[in-house]
Amino acid sequence: MKNNSLDLNQKDFAHLLDQSAKLVLDQFERLNDAKAYHYHEQEEVASWFNEVLPQEGMDTEALLEEVREKVMNTATGNLGPHMYAYVMAGGTQVSIVAEQLAATINQNVTKWHLAPALSEIEKRVIHWGAEMMGLEDLTGGVLVSGGSAANLTGLTVARNIAFEQMGIRKKGLFGVPPFTVYASKEVHGCVDKSLDLLGIGTDQLRKIKTLLDFTIDLRALEEQIITDKANGFHPFCIIGNAGTVNTGAIDDLDALADLAQKYGLWFHIDGAYGGLAASLSSLQAKYKGLERADSIAIDFHKWLYQPFEAGCTLVKNWDTLRRTYFKKADYLDTALEEGMGRLEFNEHTFQLSRNAKALKVWMSVKAYGIRRIKEMIQKDIDLAHYLANEVIEAPDFELKARSDLAVTCFRYTGAYTTEAEIIDINSRLIAALEKDGRVFITGTKLNDDFVLRACLINHRKQKDSIDYLLNVIRETAKTLQYEPQDTY
Repeated sequence: MKNNSLDLNQKDFAHLLDQSAKLVLDQFERLNDAKAYHYHEQEEVASWFNEVLPQEGMDTEALLEEVREKVMNTATGNLGPHMYAYVMAGGTQVSIVAEQLAATINQNVTKWHLAPALSEIEKRVIHWGAEMMGLEDLTGGVLVSGGSAANLTGLTVARNIAFEQMGIRKKGLFGVPPFTVYASKEVHGCVDKSLDLLGIGTDQLRKIKTLLDFTIDLRALEEQIITDKANGFHPFCIIGNAGTVNTGAIDDLDALADLAQKYGLWFHIDGAYGGLAASLSSLQAKYKGLERADSIAIDFHKWLYQPFEAGCTLVKNWDTLRRTYFKKADYLDTALEEGMGRLEFNEHTFQLSRNAKALKVWMSVKAYGIRRIKEMIQKDIDLAHYLANEVIEAPDFELKARSDLAVTCFRYTGAYTTEAEIIDINSRLIAALEKDGRVFITGTKLNDDFVLRACLINHRKQKDSIDYLLNVIRETAKTLQYEPQDTY
């Protein structure tokens, strides 16, 4: 009898799972020797997938072989120890299993009765995230895609709660004075996008200058708030950085909380990169004031080493989320379930369809334990300090910024003597290193200077990884020649 579904028989399905497991194991077999980047022209990659819509199915073994060749073997090396670009964690093996299990049961974590266990697991993971940072007073939250969505969620709560008396959810921003938001000029670009989406507008984002350590200038901040109030604006939110992406700078959060309290402003903290490092005893003093936030964005797919996606917004209580997002709909009515103690996530966030982001976090924390995870975070930070010290001692490198976290910014100087030569070589190094592929690193600008930026947020890195990085940069830089720019 012909199978009238999309399912394989149990034997063929088991074989498919075995073959896919081999693809996973192969990635770990060559973890340390694999390239961090496989350079191909865009047109070439596009050509691999330039095919018409398939009308008939293909053999699954042949399909897996195509995935191995075109996807697995060309993937950017987030998994391995030679990734330094952006903020990319390496994932955990337990999380790989968790993602497979979550996909198997295919739960929609939106109404409690659609995913009872996973709803309770998400609540527990949110509590653990707060507990990890010593934030017992932040008892509500929601898992989202990442730091950008977590910041957007926090700022949405800020807007809707701060202006609840104005009926902002129904009336919108019509006829009200412009709201102003304050952050350092090092704030993440997702904040600009968030204010755009929220209708506040990026013209109302006041990017305050920073001090030499790239933390916000508190005096300039207060002066701007006073000026805005005098000019008819409505200051309503301060954003503190608990670890900037550029340099890992941690603002004086306690002082920012004082200013927020003084002027009656919402205090949101972007801890997407560095928030979970507050769990380390060595850094607790740097995070003083974190507990005074009204909302915090964190990412479990950064320093909890989870695969994408696993962002999280923490707030004081569940009610602020429900007041921000709840919208009655007959197809979601919970009247028959009242009094059962069920928390409905669709009433506490924008999304209705939600995958099970919490299972991998929950399984990883239970498998490894927070003590071991904290050891890995500390190791990352120690390795970043090792990199900074190696750069300082090397005659052919120049340190441009170090931090309490795991970001180090530096430049290759080689035998070059002029600023023009150094700028030119470093700006061309990124493309050269990408083509070389042995390590993957990107650059950024600090005070308008182009620098190489290494972010160490992978539990698989060791000291020899750092030594390898510097040697690859040296070797690649020596293949480049200074090309003076024409001036007119």
